Amino acid sequence: MDWRQNIREVEPYVPGEQPNQSDMVKLNTNENPYPPSPKVAEALAGLDPDTLRLYPDPLVTDLIDALADFYHVKPSQVFAGVGSDDVLAMSFLTFFNNPDKKPVLFPEISYSFYDVWADCFHIPYQRVKLKDDFSIDPDSFLQPNGGIIFPNPNAPTGLALPVDTIEGIVKANPDSVVIVDEAYVDFGTESALRLLPKYENLLIVQTFSKSRSLAGMRLGYAIGNEALIQCLKNVRNSFNSYTMNRPAILAGTAAVKDRAYFDRTRNMIMETREQAKEELTKLGFTFPDSKTNFIFASHRSVPAKKIFNELRERHIYVRYFDKSGIDNYLRITIGTPVQMEKLYRALREILAE
Repeated sequence: MDWRQNIREVEPYVPGEQPNQSDMVKLNTNENPYPPSPKVAEALAGLDPDTLRLYPDPLVTDLIDALADFYHVKPSQVFAGVGSDDVLAMSFLTFFNNPDKKPVLFPEISYSFYDVWADCFHIPYQRVKLKDDFSIDPDSFLQPNGGIIFPNPNAPTGLALPVDTIEGIVKANPDSVVIVDEAYVDFGTESALRLLPKYENLLIVQTFSKSRSLAGMRLGYAIGNEALIQCLKNVRNSFNSYTMNRPAILAGTAAVKDRAYFDRTRNMIMETREQAKEELTKLGFTFPDSKTNFIFASHRSVPAKKIFNELRERHIYVRYFDKSGIDNYLRITIGTPVQMEKLYRALREILAE
């Protein structure tokens, strides 16, 4: 027998490229353009190197307590992981284990890691269609399923659903776990957290990578009812009880506690985003009304791939998806005002040609 027959083969998720050029403008992976809270640096500076020979706290107590205090929930309602990708992967493995093999539902244009996890874990799934304006159609989730997941706001479109609409989806699917991936919620959308007391089947996942400027630390978390969270912990502890390292716990805890810095930087990004909408409109771009830290833009006359390549030659990086339905769009991360001005100047040059 050929040993290759026993190997699980999947088509992996492909992240945005990570160039390293001194003069680059990096607007392709939705990272925060501002540094993390100064309190993060203070916390890391106080780390005793001798403690690194010891295992970290498997309960991640300090970070869990800080998150519970920030969101006004019980610590037993919070699960922390190594980035929201880790939390989401554990959630697929934990909650999408339907014995009847009903498909997990998620939008056809959405975070492209969802189908990768489903394939990896042999979970049947169905991509549901969006409306013509790229918005999620809540009626598409009113069918038999083995679970539901969608980002709010959605990525890469940037559009958000009202919480009342999300409640309709959760309420209509009492036998399924509904996961709302709120990676971008802090940039202008109401969280579905207020629904948690009413629905046991709702899980909310968020990240430190965007609004808290800690993509390099890999920190994510889920909030839900205590039974769901305990199930996640049980699965996680079946793999590795020590998933989060000491520096990450320190950095995350410090970031959560600095609410003023969190509010200031995310407001700066939202202000720059609204200015970017005006500038891109003047340049002939159209886009959905983003509530995220990026804009999903298409030019009226110049192909997205051409603009992408021309920007890349100028060391300005945006994200291009060579996929049917979205292959004439660019996902542009909101940078600092200086970075965005460099982008606008480059676009003027490209479009003038």
